[in-house]
Amino acid sequence: MTGICNRRKFLWGTSLATLAVGGLSRAQGHSNLAVRSESGDGLKKAVCIGVLPRELSVAERFQLAVEAGFEGVEPNTLSTPEEVEEYREASRRTGLRIHSIMNADHWRYPLSDPDPAVVNRCVEGIKTSLRNAHELGADTVLLVPAVVTASVRYIEAYQRSQERIRELLPLAEELQVVLAIENVSNRFLLSPLEFARYIDEFDSPWVKAYFDVGNVTSIGFPQDWIRMLGSRLVKVHIKKFEPGVEHPTFDPSDRRTQGIDWPGVRQALAEVGYEGWVTAEVGSGSAEYLQELSRRMDRIFAGLSPA
Repeated sequence: MTGICNRRKFLWGTSLATLAVGGLSRAQGHSNLAVRSESGDGLKKAVCIGVLPRELSVAERFQLAVEAGFEGVEPNTLSTPEEVEEYREASRRTGLRIHSIMNADHWRYPLSDPDPAVVNRCVEGIKTSLRNAHELGADTVLLVPAVVTASVRYIEAYQRSQERIRELLPLAEELQVVLAIENVSNRFLLSPLEFARYIDEFDSPWVKAYFDVGNVTSIGFPQDWIRMLGSRLVKVHIKKFEPGVEHPTFDPSDRRTQGIDWPGVRQALAEVGYEGWVTAEVGSGSAEYLQELSRRMDRIFAGLSPA
């Protein structure tokens, strides 16, 4: 029994070491890239649909985003053909790119639920999201893969979610849309090593990481997660930089600090060669609020603190 336990520890340790070296090699492989923090070249600026004023029409919301300097938007799952057409036309008229779909039902109906009816409802929602993305020219669907609860063990969440996601891969490949797994406050995937391993175990180009910078500040440092994820990274969410949010001076020696080292985050993105969408997932506001969001994102892209 002791021998088996020792072998398991060795294999797990070897797996972690491989992941760590893989993440490091990805970063080192891009070490010859210039850090383009002065201009933010390669990063594209977007907002979640909920950031735009809800009282306006879809076309008006899209136009407001364009006027504030955003290039893209991330809607939630659209349930009817009429909604899809409305979003398609708004995108065509304004030039605002729909770059991703945020799956809507993964919290209420998680893939990790023990009730097959609940899981099936989630699966159908993901399929709808994948079709939305394909029809609107988006290349990803954001997915929260599981929720750990008092009645759903961690290992159950891990195994159940992977099993159902694997069943969805043929459709993702057919539609040419990536399932982008996001780190959230779901008591799941609590380290960058585990997040990377979870992605790698699919061994598929249709499963990648959707990294949320603000969601790891209580358990780690976002720049560390970015370097570990490396080429697994397909999309980025940011928060905790918007007007009305305090920005304490970042001090790595002070465990109480809630500040994000934004220049460090920008440096890490450059090191791993990330050149994609960065989407603000923050509160809704006026045209002036959106313009300030846009300005602060420009500063982050340039390797500066947002305010």
